[in-house]
Amino acid sequence: MLGPMDRSLVVKATAGADAPERCAQAFTVAATAAAAGVHVSLWLTGEATWFALPGRAQEFELPHSAPLAELLHVILTTGTVTACTQCAARREIGPGDVLPGVRIAGAAVFVEEAMAEGAQALVY
Repeated sequence: MLGPMDRSLVVKATAGADAPERCAQAFTVAATAAAAGVHVSLWLTGEATWFALPGRAQEFELPHSAPLAELLHVILTTGTVTACTQCAARREIGPGDVLPGVRIAGAAVFVEEAMAEGAQALVY
């Protein structure tokens, strides 16, 4: 049986400033797991894709929530952050536009990560 640190957590954030509580929950869960030593892969899709850009996480505010920029930093430091290929293209975001450490990848990579042995996927 795999222990908690042998597992990975794949979190897909589908909301941004349009649904701030759902957005903050995705980042909070991902950062908490990353801080606990779990390998985390955070996927930014839909309106959350904007947080792949420099300065965007700093603009996000939600009372009683940890600053999104700090949560993103934790995840980038220890895990993987990916912007959805189609979501990025619809927003005219390219590889040269995103924060250092953020990659742009598509559904095939998401499915591969979510289906890996020991992986748990959550969608917010």
